[in-house]
Amino acid sequence: MRAAFLAEYRKLVSTRLWWLLLLVMVGYLVFVSAAVSASFVFVPEGAEPPLVGEDAARATYSLVNGIGYVFPLVIGSLAMTTEFRHKTITQSLLVEPDRTRFLLAKLLSVVPIGLVAGLVGVAATVAGGAPLLAVEGDGSYLGDGDVLVGLLLGVVVVALWAVIGVAFGSIVSNQVAAIVVILAFTQFVEPIVRLVLGQVDALAGVASYLPGGAADSLIGASFLGSTGAVDLLPRWAAALVLLAYVAVFALVGRLTTLRRDIG
Repeated sequence: MRAAFLAEYRKLVSTRLWWLLLLVMVGYLVFVSAAVSASFVFVPEGAEPPLVGEDAARATYSLVNGIGYVFPLVIGSLAMTTEFRHKTITQSLLVEPDRTRFLLAKLLSVVPIGLVAGLVGVAATVAGGAPLLAVEGDGSYLGDGDVLVGLLLGVVVVALWAVIGVAFGSIVSNQVAAIVVILAFTQFVEPIVRLVLGQVDALAGVASYLPGGAADSLIGASFLGSTGAVDLLPRWAAALVLLAYVAVFALVGRLTTLRRDIG
């Protein structure tokens, strides 16, 4: 298992695409975090800001998941789908013929990259949002224990997204299709569904079981909290939901794509 893990990890870090995606992620998160923090501190005279104080800080920093999760998902999916696009899956299975072990090694190999992406993403979010909150708002709250825990869990959440991306790539092995589905789901489908469900009292809790809702719950804050359309799970439950997505996607991928003859 160790040899398979090292082989998959070296394969991943030998490409430039993952750190190019991290550079784009940094720029995106800095810009959006600055814009969101500005929306909290610069409001029309007489109007109430959407969130204030610690709530504004935690919602801003939660953007590492709220909008940033598309990047580790893509990195993870590319780690798997590239095998099929460039026909290297045959050589990979010759090195590790046990397909279950191969999939586990692939899942684990993205964890270090996911943690790096998490650290970079959290730092970018803080760099974009904290200055305005500190100078024009009620403070950045970077010395607050709950905020710091949320930031640390943000790193973990990003790493989990990378693992989910690999598991998803084991189901949708076509690289273009996988990226299109990820972009559509993260940027349109899930945010809209969560907003709609949040407006219906009987269904508001369902939104927290969606992948992004569970990840927000693990962090302990959500940008959607500024709209009132958020209902968070306990952190332990959120972690189990995210791990369940990994397990289910990986199982489906193992029983479908990785079960077929590959030539």
